Amino acid sequence: MKGKVYTRTGDAGTTSLVSGNRVSKDDVRVEAYGTVDELNSNIGVLLHSTKLDEHDVIALLRKAQNKLFNIGAYLANDAADATLYGLKQEDITELEQMMDKMSEELPPMRGFILPGGSRLSATADRCRTVTRRAERRVVSLTKVAHVEPLVLEYLNRLSDFFFVFARYNNIRNQVEEIYWDKDA
Repeated sequence: MKGKVYTRTGDAGTTSLVSGNRVSKDDVRVEAYGTVDELNSNIGVLLHSTKLDEHDVIALLRKAQNKLFNIGAYLANDAADATLYGLKQEDITELEQMMDKMSEELPPMRGFILPGGSRLSATADRCRTVTRRAERRVVSLTKVAHVEPLVLEYLNRLSDFFFVFARYNNIRNQVEEIYWDKDA
């Protein structure tokens, strides 16, 4: 890639969408795709956690990163005919199947589990909360623009995946799950 990264066009607090339209950097659309980008970065941290040796999970997370790039590009396009590439119902099914597989090894939940345990699980918990925020930002966008329903469905299932994966990692590594104590 040749050329400079900086353009100075955003110095006054605006940015360009895919269509070329300029909007404020705190526009609801920018908040939505920006939070999806933040989630993608957090998944990058999760992927480089030292104890992550589950090859099927690594492949699923890399795939999720690509899906999130597709979602981000879609959300950054304010054209009425914007196309969502590379996201299918099968991607949601794949997340569900992975959660079902991991859940087979998990004990029943006895209450609300505090985030954390191991570093890997804490990082998965952070991914879960950023996914939930991305989901909220996309919901806000749906109030002013059309968003393919599959985007929200995927984000919702992805956050569920991070929750299950955090539990799975703790149980597999014999790290005690800490339950919320309302009287603490």
